[in-house]
Amino acid sequence: MTQKTELTGTVPEAPLTVPSPVQQEDSRLKAFFQKGTPYWFVSPYIIIFGVFGIFPIFFMIFLSFHTWNPVAGLASMRFVGWENYTLSLTDPTLWHTLWNTVVIALLSGLSQHLVALPMAYLLVSLGHRARHWLTTAYFLPYVTSTVAVSMIFYIMYAPESGIINRALVTLANGQITGFLFGWINDLMPIRWLQENSLIRYSISFVVFWKYVGFNIVIYAAGLTTINKELYEAAKIDGASSWQRFRFVALPLLKPFIFFAVTLTIIGNMNLFDEPYVLTRGLQQAATNGMTISNYLYRIGWEWLDMGGAAAVSWILFVVIGIFTGIYFWLFGREGLGGND
Repeated sequence: MTQKTELTGTVPEAPLTVPSPVQQEDSRLKAFFQKGTPYWFVSPYIIIFGVFGIFPIFFMIFLSFHTWNPVAGLASMRFVGWENYTLSLTDPTLWHTLWNTVVIALLSGLSQHLVALPMAYLLVSLGHRARHWLTTAYFLPYVTSTVAVSMIFYIMYAPESGIINRALVTLANGQITGFLFGWINDLMPIRWLQENSLIRYSISFVVFWKYVGFNIVIYAAGLTTINKELYEAAKIDGASSWQRFRFVALPLLKPFIFFAVTLTIIGNMNLFDEPYVLTRGLQQAATNGMTISNYLYRIGWEWLDMGGAAAVSWILFVVIGIFTGIYFWLFGREGLGGND
C-alpha cells in the first residue's frame, strides 16, 4: 500500500474539521461587530437626534389633537380631534398676533437688506484690510446675546431716563437744532414700548440692528466672488459706480440675496426673544407688540394648554411654508442660478 502510494504520487486527504457551535457563534459576533463598527460610532448622534429631533415632531402632531395640562400629568391628556385647530383658527388674537409678526418681519427684514447690500458693496470697495475690520464690527451684534441686546434697548427706550428720549430733548432745546426739533418737546415723554402705535417700530429696529451685520457678511462674501475684470470692463465702458453696482454686482448676487432673504423670512416669522424681553415677559406687552410665537408661549406655559399650543405651532409652520413657497415660486429660479 505504501509502495503504491509512492508510485502514484497521491497524497492522502486531511480530514475536514467542522467548527463547533461555539466557534460559529464567535465568528458571527466578530463579523457583526466588524461590519457594525461605523454604526456604533454614529449611534450616539442617531439616538440624540431621534430623541430630541424626530420624536418631538411626531409628539407635537399627536399632541395637537389632544388637550393636556402638563402639571396634571399624562393622565389628563384627552383626545379632542380637530377642536384645537378650530379654536385657534377662529381666535381673533391669533390673527392679530400673526399680523403683528408679518408687520415686524417686513419692517425689520426689508430695512436689513436695503442697508446691507450697499454697505457690503462699500466695504468691498474699501479694500481688503478695511473690509475685515469693519465687517467684524458690523457682525458683533449678531453674535451678542439676544437677551443682552434687548435689555440694553429696553433701558434706552425708557420714557423718562432712556438715552433716546434724552438725546431728543437735547436736540429740541439746542440753540442750533431747536428750530428743527423743538416740536419734540410736545411729545415727551415718548413711550416707545408702551404705545401701540410705536411698539412695532421699536421692536423692528432692535431686530434690524442685531441682524443687519449678518446680511452684510453674506453679501460681502458674495461680492468677493465676482471677478474684478467685470468691474474694470464696465468702468472702461463709462459705467459709474452706481451703474457697476446695479448692472454688474446685483445680478451676480442673486443666489446670495435669495439665501439671505429666505433666512430672514423664516427667522422673522419665528420672532420671539426680542418682543418677549422688551415687553418684560409680556407683562407690559401692548396689543401690537405680541408676535405669534409669544402668543404660542402664553397658551402653552401660562394657560397650560399644550394641545392648543401645539396646534398653533403647526399653523405657524404652515404659514411660514406658504410664505417661503411663494418666495421660491417668484424668485427661486433666478435665485438658484437657473435660466428662464
